[in-house]
Amino acid sequence: MYVEIDWKKYKILSQINFPSDLKRLKSGELEILCNELREYIIEVVTNIGGHFGANLGVVELSVALHYVFDTPRDKIIWDTGHQGYPHKVLTGRRELLPTIRQNGGISGFLKRTESEYDTFGAGHASTSISAALGIATARDLLGENYKVVAVIGDGALTGGLAFEAMNNCGYQKRDIIVIFNDNGISIDPNVSAISSYFNEIFSSRTVNKLRDKIWDATNIIPSLGDRLKDFLSRLEGGIKSIVTPGMLFEAFGFNYFGPINGHNIYKLIKILSQIKNLKGPLLLHVMTEKGRGYPPAQNDSTRLHAIARKERKSTESIEKIDIKPKTPSYSDVFGRAMSELMSKDKRIVAISAAMLSGTGLLPVSKEFPDRVFDVGIAESHAVTSAAGMATEGLLPVCAIYSTFLQRAFDQVVHDCALQNLHVVFALDRAGLVGEDGPTHHGVFDIAYLRLIPNMIVTAPKNEQELRDLLYSALYFYPGPVSIRYPRGKALGVPISKFEYIPLGKWDTIFEGKDIAILAVGKMVAHSILARELLLANGLNPTLVNARFIKPLDKDLLYQIATTHEFIFTIEEGTVVGGFGSSVAEFLLTHNFKSKLEIFGIPDKFVEHGTQEELLSLLELDPKGIAHRILNAVLKKASVYKI
Repeated sequence: MYVEIDWKKYKILSQINFPSDLKRLKSGELEILCNELREYIIEVVTNIGGHFGANLGVVELSVALHYVFDTPRDKIIWDTGHQGYPHKVLTGRRELLPTIRQNGGISGFLKRTESEYDTFGAGHASTSISAALGIATARDLLGENYKVVAVIGDGALTGGLAFEAMNNCGYQKRDIIVIFNDNGISIDPNVSAISSYFNEIFSSRTVNKLRDKIWDATNIIPSLGDRLKDFLSRLEGGIKSIVTPGMLFEAFGFNYFGPINGHNIYKLIKILSQIKNLKGPLLLHVMTEKGRGYPPAQNDSTRLHAIARKERKSTESIEKIDIKPKTPSYSDVFGRAMSELMSKDKRIVAISAAMLSGTGLLPVSKEFPDRVFDVGIAESHAVTSAAGMATEGLLPVCAIYSTFLQRAFDQVVHDCALQNLHVVFALDRAGLVGEDGPTHHGVFDIAYLRLIPNMIVTAPKNEQELRDLLYSALYFYPGPVSIRYPRGKALGVPISKFEYIPLGKWDTIFEGKDIAILAVGKMVAHSILARELLLANGLNPTLVNARFIKPLDKDLLYQIATTHEFIFTIEEGTVVGGFGSSVAEFLLTHNFKSKLEIFGIPDKFVEHGTQEELLSLLELDPKGIAHRILNAVLKKASVYKI
């Protein structure tokens, strides 16, 4: 989608191509730049969609960091990446922002291959401090000299990986600066004038030098030195604990500064300049407002964390656009099903990792506040806590995006499957998610769950089957069960009461001959349309809804392999170790000679674009599926009627 930018209204921003341009600005121009940068992001994102609230909150911080530090020589590591839009604009990608998250455009997250300023790729949360410590370690071992800054926030500090990294930072004591961008999601500390006053005192070079001299002087009196050091540490720590929330970070071995107003560009520049040359692990606590400068995002930071692409007139405000589709999303269907089931059974509980809204559980949490648990960005904890609940007779449902469950693989294996505990995994965003790209495509869950003993792996063809599989998984299937479903709108089929689906039984939708299509999940609907194209070309395939990936419907598969020359498996997941691989294993084991072709995501990371664009490129849309089958069977593509 093309957005025409009138650069005349961006008088300062239009002059900024790289961070070096920032350093030529006069003092008063920095504030103007921040205002223009915020307005530019609002103009672009409200037209083309993208992550919104977090980016508006880090405008001043982004400008200050690139103003104070010598990037890209100094390394800035942004956590999660969805707060990186201002950074991208300031680092040579100003003109490219209108292409963000579009096929062939720049990524919506940090990406090393896109820019030398993107020090470390990020789409998942809580990785920045670990990566920054690794970079600082390499710097020290190689004898180099540059600054390393990690920017973590927007809830990422709830992730266990961040605390593991902080603990190791305190142990290694390398020079590293962590910026805690606190926009009210993780910690809500007291901000006051006296806090800012002590912050400036503690960050002053003069005070730090004086403190070091006093510290060294205690060694002159050995008998009193240790006691005096202890007293001085307690005195400084006591003062800080009164006026700041920094004792937690001090306990990890960080020298803590803050909190400060993250929207005062001059204070940010001042303190960053003061602390940049201090030694050891430092943590600067910056208070920002998610969605700053755009009232709808300020008032509803969850809803406008990110916004979809809008087809609208330039004069139409985003507030007036109905962003809820008439057909419910799969997430909504799941949430409503959970509400119905939980109202009838007090044993059912739901666990989410900072994604109540995204998984459809937000309304459920309001209805059942004591039985819906948001554990923060801590997928590993979510899974193991669910396993603990299962040991005591509860029926836990872990609602986690497919791509995020990768972060809890060991917990799925060790804590759930090994003990054969009854935990249901509702895997939202399975398959290609579109503009968020390779960090968020849920294309590996079939492969990484299929290999785990005791795990049942399922995929519904539509919203009613999602409801039925959820119901059946809770009450009729043993051990851990996964149910994968795609991002976006459901098919709009009528919703009826819950019905039991026998474990491991597929559904034959159409009977045909010679050719069999075994489709999984969303690919069933695509295969139905592809079948119409195949019929027009003289082929009459059998079409099976292979809703159970593990266990396979071996009886039906045996029958199909006996009566069909060609078998095509179609899945919106990796072809390496996925559903097609399981069918290949079956055919090989039973010495069948059927010709098998596996359609799915190739062995590569798929870039960003709309779901429709990506499915077309990978020939997983109806036309692509029909074309590939015709090519395999008839081998005369030039005469296809598609």
